Amino acid sequence: MHKPIYLDYNGTTPHAPRVIEAMQPFLEEEFGNPSSSHWYGTKPKQAVEHARGQVAACLGCRPGEILFTSGGTESNNHALKSIAGNLFAKGTHIITSQIEHPAILEVCRFMEDHGFTVTYLPVDTGGRVSVSDVEAAVTPATIMISIMHANNEVGTIQPIREIATIATNHQILMHTDAAQSIGKISADVDDLRVDLLSLAGHKLYAPKGIGALYIRRSVNASIFCHGAGQEMGRRGGTENVLEIVGLGVACDIARKELDRNRAHMEQMRNRLEAGLTGSISDVRVNGHPQWRLPNTLSISFFGLEANRLLDEIGPEIAASAGAACHADAVEVSHVLQAMNVPEDWAKGTIRLTTGRMTTQRDIDRAVDVISTVVGKLRG
Repeated sequence: MHKPIYLDYNGTTPHAPRVIEAMQPFLEEEFGNPSSSHWYGTKPKQAVEHARGQVAACLGCRPGEILFTSGGTESNNHALKSIAGNLFAKGTHIITSQIEHPAILEVCRFMEDHGFTVTYLPVDTGGRVSVSDVEAAVTPATIMISIMHANNEVGTIQPIREIATIATNHQILMHTDAAQSIGKISADVDDLRVDLLSLAGHKLYAPKGIGALYIRRSVNASIFCHGAGQEMGRRGGTENVLEIVGLGVACDIARKELDRNRAHMEQMRNRLEAGLTGSISDVRVNGHPQWRLPNTLSISFFGLEANRLLDEIGPEIAASAGAACHADAVEVSHVLQAMNVPEDWAKGTIRLTTGRMTTQRDIDRAVDVISTVVGKLRG
């Protein structure tokens, strides 16, 4: 039985072969604790610091500004709960957007239950936050702005540099969730002008369960997890050496091969988009026409139900839905709702995302399968 064509790279990515190769020694002979002072801890400790340098090079920052975490969700939690929370005496207002990942939205709701106020900014029909809306939302009590670099559902890229300039002018911390952008577009922290940036390993061909948080040197960060003082005293717990090594190599590849990989993913995405819009009537593409990730296609099929469409194409194509349709209701994603996508379109929305391993043959087969299934369902 052949495997379905994988078009869900925004959901997770396979391990890059070079990542697996780099991790192998730490799965076998290099098992030592990097905190140990004896011979067995030497190479693991060196490997952790080498990986820290690789992640830092990818983001254009200092190695000492990289904190390893268990993934993007933990990084986001630390940025808001620990760093913003540490500023409670200074102010209690946070600005974010309506289309953030739950790893931001749920943390914000938690903080609202603990004395903070949160402004959830709207987006336009392309999914972009207005810079003027950010400026208007700032109050004397604002301590942090957290806006994602690129949206996981529709791929819209936010004007982070312009928003960060507002934050700097008001002496407010700027955080961005860049889980979807690393390896697809540039995410240099000085160019973006951010104080904090979250990334997740499994979105860039590294293992699940590893991530990092960039913390600008000037930011006062308290202890996130008390323990034996690992991660520069901020996050206790024995380091996940195996996966830290994998993340380092993945970031090294993302930095060195960004232009080539971006061009390939965009070529595959554009071929997919042209094939579907050219062969199927009553379709619409969601997301900003210009400021969009090179690999992301959110596409709506008028009058269809996304879960039914995914069920039909499932044996041939792995993708994800933008809406879940039940017997008595349609649950449209919060992103499509915020973009005011009409329900008759939104309920038939699927997300197709290309990756480094996607081939032209994959795309052409996907177009044939989806076109056939849409015709069948509409017929």
